[in-house]
Amino acid sequence: MKLQGKRALITGADSGIGQAAAELFAREGADVAITYNTDAEGARETTRRVEAAGRKCLVIQNDVGDPASVEATFERVAEEFGVLDILINNAGQAMSGMPVAEMDDGKLEQILRVNLMGPVFCARAFIKVRRANGGRGKIVIVSSVAQHLPTPESAPYGMSKAGVGSLCRSLSRELAEDRINVNNVAPGLIETPMTSDRFENPDKLENSLAHIPWHRAGQPDEIAKAILYLASDDADYVTGHTLVVDGGLTMQWGGA
Repeated sequence: MKLQGKRALITGADSGIGQAAAELFAREGADVAITYNTDAEGARETTRRVEAAGRKCLVIQNDVGDPASVEATFERVAEEFGVLDILINNAGQAMSGMPVAEMDDGKLEQILRVNLMGPVFCARAFIKVRRANGGRGKIVIVSSVAQHLPTPESAPYGMSKAGVGSLCRSLSRELAEDRINVNNVAPGLIETPMTSDRFENPDKLENSLAHIPWHRAGQPDEIAKAILYLASDDADYVTGHTLVVDGGLTMQWGGA
């Protein structure tokens, strides 16, 4: 087991990639704390999967874009769960159909607070925990190929993902002496609730798949396996890296 005896916090683990990662981490020997924002039923299903693998699961409702909520989350983890070894910044929010010229200020701030500031707030709290316990540990941020590709009519989403790419690189240098690894996973099109509108529209899905050399969407468990690698000792010498998992989408983009 790659994570035997480890404790991990996975944000946004009520569905999709976060849920798949929580289940995989449990099968690999980790106890898992998860957060969710609104989907309590999804969080209960994640708990069921973690406990079915024989591991402990702590469920916390929070808002990663609110620093007070994040601090309260880490306080509860410390009290009820123990010292964290791994942080997976997975919680995120998508958007589309909003050109910059028509940008709603509230939507702009919401996307940036959840997708960019959320990982900053969580990383800040995690770093304090690890430094108080001798350093070491793993931070993995779930980014997106949007950190590399243009995102017309969803510029704030692309901005937020490019920002976490920069955060990953900066933190990897800041935390090298602490031996805290910081890496990103950048998924392409993955079949999750966040992308359900694409899969419910055959024309939209066909257009999306035409740009992917593998001609299929990815599955949450495929991203979970990439996250597991970066969160495990197998990736001890990997830091400041973005692992793109996209069926070749970013390689195709320039010629598409």
